[in-house]
Amino acid sequence: MSNVQTAPQTSSTHSAAAAPETESRTRALTAAQSDYLYPWVRPYYGEPLALSRGEGVWLTDVDGDEYLDLFAGILTTSVGHCNPAVVEAARAQMERLGHTSALYVTEGQIEAARSLAEITPGALRTSCFTNSGTEAVESAVATARLYTGRHEIVALRLSYSGRSTLTSHMTAQGAWRLPGGGVDGVVHARSPYLYRSPVGAGPEATDFFIDDLVEVIETTTGGKPAAFFAETIQGVAGVIVPPPDYFRRAAEVIRSYGGLFIIDEVQAGFGRTGDRWFGIEHWGVEPDIMVMAKGIANGFPVGATVTRPEIAEAWQGPSISTYGGNSVSMAAMGATLGVMTSENVRARAAERGAQLRAGLEELKSTHDWIGEVRGMGLMQGIEMVEDRSGRAPDGGRAGALLEAAREERLLIGRGGLNGHVIRIGPSLLITEDEMAEGIRRLGAACRRIDG
Repeated sequence: MSNVQTAPQTSSTHSAAAAPETESRTRALTAAQSDYLYPWVRPYYGEPLALSRGEGVWLTDVDGDEYLDLFAGILTTSVGHCNPAVVEAARAQMERLGHTSALYVTEGQIEAARSLAEITPGALRTSCFTNSGTEAVESAVATARLYTGRHEIVALRLSYSGRSTLTSHMTAQGAWRLPGGGVDGVVHARSPYLYRSPVGAGPEATDFFIDDLVEVIETTTGGKPAAFFAETIQGVAGVIVPPPDYFRRAAEVIRSYGGLFIIDEVQAGFGRTGDRWFGIEHWGVEPDIMVMAKGIANGFPVGATVTRPEIAEAWQGPSISTYGGNSVSMAAMGATLGVMTSENVRARAAERGAQLRAGLEELKSTHDWIGEVRGMGLMQGIEMVEDRSGRAPDGGRAGALLEAAREERLLIGRGGLNGHVIRIGPSLLITEDEMAEGIRRLGAACRRIDG
């Protein structure tokens, strides 16, 4: 039986018409949030959106309005909100065994690791589980440092790696870094951002980015880095896809200095880029370590760090993640991977991604403030500019489009250093009709801001 979740058929349910003016529960919840939560818990929109229910690619807010979701909880609900198979697996596990900690052996954790080993590239087969992408990155960096006996990490500018002290300083966007000084041993090479490359987007661009990587190693490290760390596609940066040969050459460079090649698949992994399980596979490069989270368990908290057995063996000292490998999260992860396999999400992402890309390119042809459309599969971005000749980032217009899309009952994301890139990454199970409706609503939102 298919686990594809389709929209309810009543046209009134999915109408984009505005709801009548009533006393809003959303406003009451927003006021309460400001009283009880940290100010960094900052939702989208001038008037925040309070959600209460979800099914597939559809979400309903507390006031009863329904939205088509093309952002999937930041590319996380990979097989749809409240996917029945995932919900049932988590429910059944909670009735048997909820939590034990990593001090005990559990079948679910072993099965989850085995499932990963079956789909990760090459010899990557040894995993550790944590709660989030942040912890997965921390584990990867610690593993590289233990294995190499070195300390320095080369990351990329414009990257986003998490919210801990280390990962926020591996992040290279000022707004997302914690205040205070940097973290010792982290340096940043130039992002392979073709649209804003000072040497154009031809073959010479790869030479330029790789030369910068070498220069960063030779001038800002001691020449013995522990690792090079990069997202396959830089998501928060605005869906930046590197030149085709960049990662092969970057891997050669870091390994020539004795360091490891670490790839972050938190957003790009699990079929999202289309035709492959992981983004890095499109370039035929086998990482030494991979990190993943988000879509791995359809919204349940799981982070994973996967490496070769001989690299994992370097970590012999004690460590623990209380909730890492939690039985309920592992059950959800197993069910999610099962749905991904049975529904062939790699092929689905390629098909629906092509449909989405064609729709976005059509919008570009009619709106001259769209500078570039880019991405792979169901991970796409729209870079918004003041004009195409100067390419000045237009964060104001991107913010306006985010709001206009909400008015059309469509949820999309936003990224880029200047908040000028619209990010789209729906459930991998989105149907052809649902994608067509999403493109239609996005087009209507574009016309709103033109008006």
